[in-house]
Amino acid sequence: MDPEEIEFLAEKEYITIIPTFNNAVIHLITGDVGPFRASIPTRVPLWMAVTLKQQQRCKIQPPDWMTVEKLEEIKEDEKQSANFTKMPSDHYMVEAKVLLDCASDDIPKADEVRTVIKDIWDIRMSKIRSSVTKLVKNSEFYAAVDNLTVMEINSMRPILPHALDQLYRIKSSRRLKASQNSSNLSSYLRRSTSFNFTS
Repeated sequence: MDPEEIEFLAEKEYITIIPTFNNAVIHLITGDVGPFRASIPTRVPLWMAVTLKQQQRCKIQPPDWMTVEKLEEIKEDEKQSANFTKMPSDHYMVEAKVLLDCASDDIPKADEVRTVIKDIWDIRMSKIRSSVTKLVKNSEFYAAVDNLTVMEINSMRPILPHALDQLYRIKSSRRLKASQNSSNLSSYLRRSTSFNFTS
């Protein structure tokens, strides 16, 4: 999956906006959105929120988790845990990037939020790299990916399947060689321990 496809999926997530206009319900393939009343919060897909923001027709309310305090908690939990912690959103990185790019004026302490999210991403990427290294060193064929987001899993795709395929080939050739050696040894032992009683 390309990063653009992941972003497309993330932009289907709903967030709250405060519109500056009045409008009836909008009928979309994915469901109805609205009605829109000026200054009354309403939930819309992220892509629509971005479009309305760019047209200066709404203010965006950032998700509850997008505060410096909440993100610092998540960062600390991620540091302390040997495993991956559950993220507040399956698309936290994409949502944060999109909102910080188009609506940083609606996000309190936007620069700090950006920094902490980058820190969380870096911590998780470091865990992914060390997990992949451990996987390769232990010659494992599978790995649990609990609590990883689509973007994080996608970041491993260029290398992990190829590495696991190579490990499988190496292990298979070793097994084949060991099997052949065992067969040759058995054959040799049978020949060397057989007695000829004929005169």
